[in-house]
Amino acid sequence: MSGKNKYLLPFALVTSLFFLWGIANSLNGVLISHFQLALDLKRWQAGLVDSAFYFGYFVFAIPAGLFMNRFGFKKGIIFGLLLYGLGAILFYPAAEVRVYGFFLFALFTIASGLAFLETAANPYVSILGEPEGAAQRLNFSQSFNGLSIIFGPLLGSLLIFTDNKHNAADLAAMPVDQAEAIRIAEAQTVQGPYLALAGVVLFVALLFWLTKMPEPTQPSTSGKRGWDGIFSNRHLVLAIAAQFAYVGAQSCLWGYFIDFKIQLSPDGHFFLVEALKPFFEWMAGSADELTPQRWAGFHLTFSFLLFMIGRFFGTWLMSFIQPQRLLTAFSVVAFLLFLTAASTSGLTAVVALLSASFFMSIMFPTIFALGTKGLGEQVKLGSSLIIMAIVGGAILPPLFGLLADKTGSYQSALFLPMMCFVVIGLYGWKGYKTKTIN
Repeated sequence: MSGKNKYLLPFALVTSLFFLWGIANSLNGVLISHFQLALDLKRWQAGLVDSAFYFGYFVFAIPAGLFMNRFGFKKGIIFGLLLYGLGAILFYPAAEVRVYGFFLFALFTIASGLAFLETAANPYVSILGEPEGAAQRLNFSQSFNGLSIIFGPLLGSLLIFTDNKHNAADLAAMPVDQAEAIRIAEAQTVQGPYLALAGVVLFVALLFWLTKMPEPTQPSTSGKRGWDGIFSNRHLVLAIAAQFAYVGAQSCLWGYFIDFKIQLSPDGHFFLVEALKPFFEWMAGSADELTPQRWAGFHLTFSFLLFMIGRFFGTWLMSFIQPQRLLTAFSVVAFLLFLTAASTSGLTAVVALLSASFFMSIMFPTIFALGTKGLGEQVKLGSSLIIMAIVGGAILPPLFGLLADKTGSYQSALFLPMMCFVVIGLYGWKGYKTKTIN
């Protein structure tokens, strides 16, 4: 078997992980909107969905790196899949007791598993081949993450959102017993989808257990091992900051997009989404069941479609354009689209945000590949530090929601993710260079 062929099955299997964690990630936006009604939450409280999720990454990223340093990629991946499956199963009892803290714990457990998967999969793909092709390879695998996040809001809109057209104000005006019955029914809609997700995840864990996985290594530019001088790698330290900014911006956009759409343009729809109305009616059952929440979820699905196309297109562009230059250019365009959304109104603002996903598509894998370049045997620990930076998705969305609550508008809070794109653009311009900090 040739060197390339022996990596084919492991590469394909590891690439499937990108698809799986994209599903979990993209459902968060649906949950943030859904829980506001089902659990009677304020916007900033619902934003804790992202906080619990990304704190799981923060807490378990370094343990994941240490675990895989000792036991290897394969065992780390299997352990991560088991945690993911357990967290999804916990959604069933959480919906039965309807305790928000229980849901947050379930999300934290899912994300703890994903910390293992991302700490393993990102460096694994980047070192399965020639170093100069790492960013392009990683963007290709991450494209399947883009594919999966299309299905999250689509399935969530159809399986989690119901045909209930009541809002929080309607429920507040109802008799307590009637409002409570509606909230109970809304909370329980998450049970089936998350149990099905758990079944798929545990099946993939079985496939990994049955498959032989090689343990490739990355050429080192320093010869160092363990934690010895790892923070002297300037490009790694700045990648941590850039990844914090990216995931924070992504979480603000995707986590609140549904509410943003309902607030700014509840009845106006992007023409490409409108064109699919017969398909959405067929999936929902009837036109009457196409509530504003579901329409917003369909727009988010289209945004994720652009995200996936951007991943594949960006991977192709990297055949001609250096990854760091493409990262800077896409950051500038994303900044301008957020600025448009903040300074316009109605459907124009919604479409600007919807379009931003295309230019955000390459950011995570490109920052990751540039940040772990040349780390050699320290790559698992360096990877865990960059994955740890995903905590940006825990910190920024509640701040975003709090600003929106205070001002009564999501647009006034958009300056927060805009500043994130400034940080990312600077990393692609200068920060990626491999220098040692004395």
